[in-house]
Amino acid sequence: MLYRKFYDELVKWYKQEKKLALLIDGARQIGKTTLIRQFAKDYYGDNFVEINFINTPSAKEIFVGDLSVDGIISKLTLFLRRPLTPHKTLIFFDEVQECLEVRTAIKFLVDDGRFDYIESGSLLGINYKEIKSYAVGYEENRTMYPMDFEEFAIANGIQQSTFGMLKDCYNRRVPVDEFVHKQMMQLFTYYVIIGGMPAAVQEFVNSKDMGRVVGIQSDILKLYRKDITKYATTGKEKITLIFDTIPAELNAKNKRFMLSDLAKSARMERYESCFNWLTDAGIALPCYNLAGPKQPVAINKQHNLFKFYMADTGLLCAMCSGDVQYQIVNGNYGINEGSIMENMFAQQLKSNGFNLYYFDKQKVGEVDFIVEQHAELVPVEIKSGKDYKSHRALNNLLAVDEYKLKESLVFCIGNIETEDKVVYLPLYMIMFFKKENMLNKIVFKDIGDIY
Repeated sequence: MLYRKFYDELVKWYKQEKKLALLIDGARQIGKTTLIRQFAKDYYGDNFVEINFINTPSAKEIFVGDLSVDGIISKLTLFLRRPLTPHKTLIFFDEVQECLEVRTAIKFLVDDGRFDYIESGSLLGINYKEIKSYAVGYEENRTMYPMDFEEFAIANGIQQSTFGMLKDCYNRRVPVDEFVHKQMMQLFTYYVIIGGMPAAVQEFVNSKDMGRVVGIQSDILKLYRKDITKYATTGKEKITLIFDTIPAELNAKNKRFMLSDLAKSARMERYESCFNWLTDAGIALPCYNLAGPKQPVAINKQHNLFKFYMADTGLLCAMCSGDVQYQIVNGNYGINEGSIMENMFAQQLKSNGFNLYYFDKQKVGEVDFIVEQHAELVPVEIKSGKDYKSHRALNNLLAVDEYKLKESLVFCIGNIETEDKVVYLPLYMIMFFKKENMLNKIVFKDIGDIY
């Protein structure tokens, strides 16, 4: 089975003394069900039952009528035709978007405490079907993403000792051994066109047949389009149009999504819910322009100025016409105005815990990303060409004293190097740049006895 970091989240949940129901959401085909099954086998053994509401739609009747705990469990055991061992059994409800009554009933089941519960489903349905009563305080929600580069590298045989050496170079800001650097750059190139959909990654590992990989990616894209028709209650045509337009919009010079390209009369108020639909479905990633690189960034973002990335760059490549994959593998990273590599970093930054913002101002120019790290703002530029030390907009931004920017990162084809406020990092080093939770660093001082 492919290694997934999210497995550690499942283990953390398992070790909690008092568990809530664990709700795992995310885009379709990212490996949620496979991972949950493996975890259940490892930690629950034979005390594991799974109910998939697509494969067995008759199971929905369990949650019709009496929602008392004893009533539900009686119907569960009757449906499963097997006894359930209290305090040792995991019950997995899969594709819960097809039976949202489960999420109404889960609070009673959690309160009862006899069994552990995991719910999983597509964001397409979870967010867009009405639930009579949300189980507030009874569910612990986690979002899963496509495989990141580190997981892809592990699938392709990279050893932990290599990761340890690379992480040490990253931390100390010293160059990577040139042979290792070239090998990792080649592997990252493969990741750009394969992406993080587990089925595509597994096919690449098994066969190295790009035709088969693209076939899998194309099938996933077809599934997404079918899901739009199935789950979108309004604006199906608009949502589909936006989805199909993403590659062309990213290929534009400034990569910003232009509503006028959808229709001359298009206005944000009529399309905003459609963009939100694709975002909530886990299919696309919005990246908003900042009015200024100042904190708090949430109040500085401009909702009407944004880029719209695909959540998986392998799928983006499959959507592009021509020989995109061939050109990238042969070193043409700047194809499509560099939009594919920029999309890859939007995908990685998001899975690494960052919210996505960029900065574009006439007197400065455009900087690809602005992220928050260690209570500071960090400009991030993606340079896939040999002229990666040419970054006028970044220089202009760093020169503005009022922004008080201490460091910037340029991910590029070169090795690790530092010049003034700019740190140059190889493209593959994105796997080490992760959002740190500053809440864990708050220290509360004892104020003493004030009474």
